Amino acid sequence: EVQFVESGGGLVQAGGSVKLSCVVSGFASGFTLDDYAIGWFRQAPGKGREGVSCISMPDGSTYYADSVKGRFTISSDNAKNTVYLQMNSLKPEDTAVYHCAAQAAGWCTRGYDYWGQGTQVTVSS
Repeated sequence: EVQFVESGGGLVQAGGSVKLSCVVSGFASGFTLDDYAIGWFRQAPGKGREGVSCISMPDGSTYYADSVKGRFTISSDNAKNTVYLQMNSLKPEDTAVYHCAAQAAGWCTRGYDYWGQGTQVTVSS
């Protein structure tokens, strides 16, 4: 089963930057990260899970929630099986647990098959 190791979260002041990493493993035989879509989602206490960003590896398409456009950038190093989320100009409302997730067919706009445990990002005022 696809598994994730997420890191990079922590406490940061408003206006600061954090870079999250998601190392992906456990692909089905014959498949690599190149075949998947990897998304970043976040969930704050009392809030539902929100899609933040996604990269579709087969065609390179990227997607961003309106709330993070211009501030966050998703990227990958497929040789290292790693997806990144660079988060700049952070706001207190960005505080959440950030999860990476995989869509096995490479579609950012379809249901996700696997979910990581998440890494906490806390943005202080």
